[in-house]
Amino acid sequence: MRFIQELLSKIGKHEVPGMAAQLSYFFLLSLFPLLIVLITLLGYVNIDEQRVLVIISTYAPPSTYELISENVMTLLGERNSGLLSIGILGTLWAASNGVTALIRSFNRAYEVRERRSFIVTRLVALLLTVSMVLVIAVAFLLPVLGNAIGIFVASIFGLSDGFRELWDTLRWVISSFIFFVVLSFLYFMAPDQHLKVKEVFYGALFATLGWQLVSLLFSFYVANLSNYSATYGSLGGVIVLMIWFYISGVIILLGGEINALVHKSQVHHQ
Repeated sequence: MRFIQELLSKIGKHEVPGMAAQLSYFFLLSLFPLLIVLITLLGYVNIDEQRVLVIISTYAPPSTYELISENVMTLLGERNSGLLSIGILGTLWAASNGVTALIRSFNRAYEVRERRSFIVTRLVALLLTVSMVLVIAVAFLLPVLGNAIGIFVASIFGLSDGFRELWDTLRWVISSFIFFVVLSFLYFMAPDQHLKVKEVFYGALFATLGWQLVSLLFSFYVANLSNYSATYGSLGGVIVLMIWFYISGVIILLGGEINALVHKSQVHHQ
């Protein structure tokens, strides 16, 4: 209870809701360039668009899914290297600004000032951005290509059909683990604070599980208990997307606040 009370106090003190709103803006800017990169790459391996859309529909609210799927259906049929280059640059620019905002937020959580130079900070943000984009791409591709990978591995080692069924479950677990590793790396590298690996475990675990759970619940809420299209018309999908990004930003920032409290506790016990 004392930990929760202190966490709630930090949420208000460090303006977590306001910072989450800022992050949601950068998430929106980087979403479609990131989709361009992923979808254009998938176009080279002739992946059925329906398999891609199934992955997106798992977490995305229905209105948001419709907004994204329209763009995905268009992009999947094209193989445009120029579009890929623009997408990569757009993703790096928008996402690195988001990571820079995360660096400031995490420094505030640890109550430290940024002592690294502007160039070093931007390089750290760029490194984190590239790492996150690459690993998220792998995590995104694994469920899409997972069936083909399972068949390939089973044929090489002569494994039974039971392995394929097990692999169908494992590939989702592996994707979650990849997200956990990405968040751990983000929580460890972003703040200008010397940390131990174990001090970012709880925040990364909370953010990984929390984001998946909240996304599924929010998707259910939008599908069954609300009608944003009736209220906002054609903007309903964008509004839902921004709310989803806002919730995601809150979850990520809460993970950072949890890690900061764990670090503070570790320091006091030494």
